[in-house]
Amino acid sequence: MTNPFDDQDGTFRVLVNEANQHSLWPEFADVPKGWVAVFGPASKDESLAYVSQHWVDVTPVPERERVESDRVAS
Repeated sequence: MTNPFDDQDGTFRVLVNEANQHSLWPEFADVPKGWVAVFGPASKDESLAYVSQHWVDVTPVPERERVESDRVAS
């Protein structure tokens, strides 16, 4: 049995959480609590292209907000 996350021929959704972190998720699997599907179902390559285009800053939102707040306070 192979890992469905590694299936190059699988169908995936792109999920996003409140921190704007992205994840590829097999279409057949339920979306976990705290995550929302924003793209798909699509091929793995299409899903990875979506992530590359839309998740340009991998810093979690709370950390970005903290850094910005510290910068403004200085």
